[in-house]
Amino acid sequence: MTKPLLQVSGLNTYYGASHVLRDVDFKIVAGQTIGLMGRNGMGKSTLLKSITGLLKPRSGRIEFQDTAIHTKTAYDIALLGMAYVPEGRGIFGNLSVHENLVMSERAGVRGQRDWTYQRVLDTFPRLGERLQHGGQQLSGGEQQMLSIGRALMTNPDLLLLDEATEGLAPLIAQDIWRICELISKSGISTVIVDKNWQHVTRITQRNLILVKGEVVFEGGSSELLAQPELLNQHLGV
Repeated sequence: MTKPLLQVSGLNTYYGASHVLRDVDFKIVAGQTIGLMGRNGMGKSTLLKSITGLLKPRSGRIEFQDTAIHTKTAYDIALLGMAYVPEGRGIFGNLSVHENLVMSERAGVRGQRDWTYQRVLDTFPRLGERLQHGGQQLSGGEQQMLSIGRALMTNPDLLLLDEATEGLAPLIAQDIWRICELISKSGISTVIVDKNWQHVTRITQRNLILVKGEVVFEGGSSELLAQPELLNQHLGV
């Protein structure tokens, strides 16, 4: 049996007195792409923040690269080979595109440098045309490309994408999905949060649906697509 790259067991996370994640279990193996879906307010972003160390779970266990990380800082978790593209993108608006990219450039935990500065520019040609533009001068789609490109510059083993295409024009969103598929094929394990289940299931091997902080479905894309009543009930389609 393949050993998981990331394993989440019995995770419970709170915002104050509000119990947001309830006994969440899931795992991802190396090279796998997982879709994390659910309506707004169901705990998807909270789960990603709990995994990355931005929120501390009340109970449960998270292991990444054979290391327990649920008590570690976000900084230490990132150094283990995890990259996070948050909702809202989180770029440095006062820095140029070039500066945003080179500031995060480093080898991966095994010394890999698959994602170089040039490869990122080849993948995101729009960024190459705007290297000296400030982050705040970019469109929403360009900011998302920069946020993903910056994450790739760390050569991660696991990439977490929160609301990958939220608020983007259809043509730009299409480009982001192309890039997500390319990342998936490159061998980086990926967790993608997005409301567009049609696009998500095209590139994921497995999917989770969260409802009020609980996993109500975990399975393959073909298994999910074969249950339209489940899609209708939990994703509103």
